[in-house]
Amino acid sequence: MGSVLFSYLLFFLTVVDVVLAVSSADSSSDSYRLLRIKSELVDPYGVLENWSEGTNMCTWNGVACSDDKSHIVRLNLTSSGLGGQISQEFAHLTSLRVIDLSDNFLNGTIPPALGELHNLEELLLFSNFLSGEIPSEIGRLRKLQVLRIGANMLTGQVIPEIGKLSELRVLAVAYCQFSGKIPNEIGNLKQLINLDLQQNSLSGPIPEAIGGCKNLQNFAASNNRIDGKIPASIGQLESLKILNLANNSFSGSIPVELSHLSNLMYLNLFGNELEGEIPFELNKLVLVETLDLSNNNLSGTIRLLNTQLKNLETLSLSGNFLTGSIPSNFCLRDSTLSLLILADNNLSGNFPLELLNCTSIRQLDLSGNSFGGMLPRGLDRLESLTDLLLNNNSFTGTIPSEIGNLTNLEDLYLFHNMLSGGIPVEIGKLQRLRELYLYENQLSGSIPRELTNCSSLTSVDFFGNQLSGSIPDNIGRLKNLVILQLRQNELSGPIPSSLGYCRKLQKLALADNKLSGSLPPTFRFLSEMDLITLYNNSLEGPLPESLSLLKNLSKINFSHNKFSGNISPLAGLDSLTALDLTNNSFSGPIPSELALSKNLTRLRLANNFFTGELPSEFGQLEDLRFLDLSFNNLTGNLAPSLAGLKNLGHFLLSSNQFSGEIPTWLGGIEDLGELDLSFNNFTGTVPTELGNSPKLLKLSLSYNRLSGPIPPELGNLTSLNVLNLRRNNLSGSIPSTLQKCQKLYELRLSENNLTGSIPYELGSLSELQVILDLSKNHISGEIPSSLGNLVKLERLNLSFNQLQGKVPPSLGRLSSLHRLNLSYNHLQGQIPSTFSGFPLTSFMGNNHNLCGPPLLSCSELKEHERIWELSKASVVGITVAIVLTATVICMVLLYIMLRIWCNWRKVTISCSENGGIESKSRQGENWVYGEEIKSGQYWNTTSLVSSKEKQISKGTCMFNLSVSSSDSTEKPLV
Repeated sequence: MGSVLFSYLLFFLTVVDVVLAVSSADSSSDSYRLLRIKSELVDPYGVLENWSEGTNMCTWNGVACSDDKSHIVRLNLTSSGLGGQISQEFAHLTSLRVIDLSDNFLNGTIPPALGELHNLEELLLFSNFLSGEIPSEIGRLRKLQVLRIGANMLTGQVIPEIGKLSELRVLAVAYCQFSGKIPNEIGNLKQLINLDLQQNSLSGPIPEAIGGCKNLQNFAASNNRIDGKIPASIGQLESLKILNLANNSFSGSIPVELSHLSNLMYLNLFGNELEGEIPFELNKLVLVETLDLSNNNLSGTIRLLNTQLKNLETLSLSGNFLTGSIPSNFCLRDSTLSLLILADNNLSGNFPLELLNCTSIRQLDLSGNSFGGMLPRGLDRLESLTDLLLNNNSFTGTIPSEIGNLTNLEDLYLFHNMLSGGIPVEIGKLQRLRELYLYENQLSGSIPRELTNCSSLTSVDFFGNQLSGSIPDNIGRLKNLVILQLRQNELSGPIPSSLGYCRKLQKLALADNKLSGSLPPTFRFLSEMDLITLYNNSLEGPLPESLSLLKNLSKINFSHNKFSGNISPLAGLDSLTALDLTNNSFSGPIPSELALSKNLTRLRLANNFFTGELPSEFGQLEDLRFLDLSFNNLTGNLAPSLAGLKNLGHFLLSSNQFSGEIPTWLGGIEDLGELDLSFNNFTGTVPTELGNSPKLLKLSLSYNRLSGPIPPELGNLTSLNVLNLRRNNLSGSIPSTLQKCQKLYELRLSENNLTGSIPYELGSLSELQVILDLSKNHISGEIPSSLGNLVKLERLNLSFNQLQGKVPPSLGRLSSLHRLNLSYNHLQGQIPSTFSGFPLTSFMGNNHNLCGPPLLSCSELKEHERIWELSKASVVGITVAIVLTATVICMVLLYIMLRIWCNWRKVTISCSENGGIESKSRQGENWVYGEEIKSGQYWNTTSLVSSKEKQISKGTCMFNLSVSSSDSTEKPLV
C-alpha cells in the first residue's frame, strides 16, 4: 500500500515539475511541447525523468535532434511502459520524421493532429491499447514511408485515404478489429513492400487493384473474413516473396497465375474453401520453401513434385479430398524436404515407397487416409525422422523391427490401424522417443520389458489391443512418464509396485483388463497423479490409507472391481472432482469427510454395501452435479441441509431403504434432470413442488408407499421424458395436465388405486414411445379414441381395470405397437383388424364380449350367441319336461302306493275274519320241500297261515296280491 502511495506522490511531483518547467519555457520551442507531452503521460519507470527545463532537450531519453540541435527529428520511446494518451501537442513538432511509441500502454485515440506532421516518415504506434478509427488526416502525411499501428483495439475501416501515401513502403494494421473491405486505393501504393492486414475482421474480396503494388514483397491477410476468388492480378506481383491468405473464405480454384510469382518463397492458403485440382503450374515456383494448401476442398491427385520444387522444405496438403497415392517421381535423393503433411485426405494404396527417397524428412504425417498393406521394412532409410504419424489408416501386418533403427524418432503414432503381432523389442532402442501411441490396433503378446529402456518416454497409449501377460515389473524405470494408457486389453496379474516410482505420472488408465491383487502401497509416491481409472478388473482388498496423500487427484474410477472395506482414504482430497466406486464391496457408512472435496461434481457409489444415512454435510457440495447412491442399504430421511445441492442434475437413490416423505426442496433444484427414488420406503404424497423443475427429464418414484393424488403440477415438466409412479398407493384421477409433457416417451402409472377415466388429452403425447402403462388400477369409462394418435407407441397396457365400451377403431393406427394388453376389463365389440397378430391373452377376461381376430369373428360370435339362446330354450324345455315327467311319475307312484295301501287294508280285514279256518287247515298240511302241490292248495290265500302267525300272514297276503290267482298249475320250486 505504501509503494502505491509513493508512486502517486512521485507522479504528482513530476507533473508539478513539468508544469513549472513549461511555464518558464519558450512556448514556441520543441522542448516546451515535449514537456507538455510528458505531462499527459504516465511514466511509472521514470524513463522521462531527465526531461526537465534545466537540461538540453537533445540529451533527453528517446530524443534525437537535428544537426543544429534546434528541433527534434526523432522520438523513440518504445517499450518504456508509458501510459496515458497521445497528446495533441505533437502537431507542433513539425520537424519530426520518426515517432516510435510502440509496445507501451497508451490508450485513447490516434489524434487527427498527427496529420500536421508533414515531414513524418515513420509512425510506429503498434502494441498499445489505442481505440477508435484511423483518422482520415493520416492521408496528409505524403512523406510517410512506414505506418505500423497494429496490435491495438482500433476499429472501423482501413481508410481509402491511405491510398494517398504515395511513399508508403510498410503498412501494418494487423491484430486489430478493422472491418469492411480492403480499399481499391491500396493499388496506388506503388512503393509498398510490406502489407500486413492479418487478424482482423475484413470482408469482401481482395481488389484486383492489388496488382498495382509492383514492389510488394510481403502480403499477409490471414485470419479475416475475406471471400470471393483469389484475384489473378496477384500473379503480377513479381517481387512477392511471402503470400499468406490463410483462414479466410476464399472460394473457386487456385489461380494458375500464382505460378508467375518467380520470387515466391512462402505460400499459405490454409483454411479456405478452395476447390478443384492443384495446378501443375505451381511446380514453377522453384524458390518456394513453404507451401501450405491444407484444409480446403481440393481434389484430384497430388501434382506437386519435389523434383522440381527443389527448395521445398515444408509441404502441407492435409484436410482436402485428394486421391490416389504419391507420384513415383515425387522426391529427390538430395531433397531438402523436411516436413510432409498429407493427413486427412482420401489417399490410398500401400505405403508409398517413393517417400523412402526423401531421406531429409523429419516429420512425416500420412494419418487419416486409406493407406493399407504392410509397413515397409525400409522405413529406417528415413534416418532423420523425428515424427512419424501413420495413424487412422488401414495398415496391416506387424510393426517392422527396423523401426528401432530410427534413433532420432521422438513421436510415433500408429494408432487406429489393423496392425497385429507383438510390439517389437527393438523399440527399446529409441532413446529419444517421447510419445508412443499404438492404441486401437490388434496387437497381441506381452508388453516388452525393453520398452522401459526408452527413458525419454512421456506418453504411452496401448488402449484397445489384445495385449496379455503382466505389466512389466520394471516399468518404474520410465522416470519421465506422464501418461500411461493400457485400458481395454487382456493384461493380468498385479499392478507392479515399481509403478509408484514413476513420480511424474499424471494420468494412469488400467481399466478393462484382468488385473488382480491389491493396490501397491508405493502409489503414495505418485504425488502428481491427476487421473486414475482401474474399472472393470478384479482388483480387491481395502484401499491403502496412503491414497489420502495424493492431493492432486481429480478423477478416480475404481468401479466394477472387488474392493472392500471403507473408503475413508479417498475422503477429503481437495482437488477431487469425480469419484466412481460403483459395483464393489465397500461397506460401512459413507464418510462425511467427502464433503471436504469442495470441487466434487460427480459421485457414484452405487451397488455396494454402504449403510447408515446420507451425510447431511453433502449439502455443502455446491458444485455436485451427479450423485448416484442406488443399490445400497442406506436408511433414514433426506436431511433438509441437502437442499444446498443447488447444481444437482442427477439424483439417484433407488433400491435403498430411505423413508419419510419426499422433501419439497427437490423442486428448488433448477438443473435437476434425473430424479430416481424408486424401490425405497418413502411415504406421504408426491410433492407438488416437483413441478418447479423445468429441466427434469426423468422422474421415477415407483415401488414406494406414496399416497394421495398425482399432482397436476407435474404437467409443468415440459422437458420430461420418463414418468414412473408404478406400485404405490396413489389415488384419484389421472391429471389431464400431463398433456403438457409433450416430450414424454415413457409413462407408467400401473399398480395404484387410480380412478376416473383415461384423460382424452393423453392422446396429444405424440412422442410417447416406450410404454403407456395404466394397468391394475380402478380406471373406468371408455378408452379414448385420441390414443390412436400415439403412432410411435410400442407398448400399451390397460389391463385389470374397469374399462367398458368398444375398443376405438383409431387404435388400429398404432403401427409401432408390438405389445398390447386390454385384458380383464368390460370391453365389447369388434377389435381393430391390425390387432390380429396379438395373442389371445391380450384380450381375455372381457366376458367374451370382444370379437375379431385373434378371437372369434363377430359373425361367429353372433352365431354362437344364437346357438346359445337356442340351447338355453332347449335346456328350459328339457327342464320343464323332466319336471313334468317327474311329477307324473311321482303321482303314479303315489297312486300305486295308495292302491297298495287300500288293498292291504282289505286283506288285513279279511285275514282277521277267517282266522279259525286257517288254523285248522294249517294243522292238516304236510310241508315237504320239492313235493308237487296243486296251485289251488299252494296259492290259496285262505289257508296259508294260522292266527298265531300274524306277522307272516301279513307278508303272505301282500305277496299274493301281486300275483295272478288263476287255477293253472305250477311246476314245483327247486
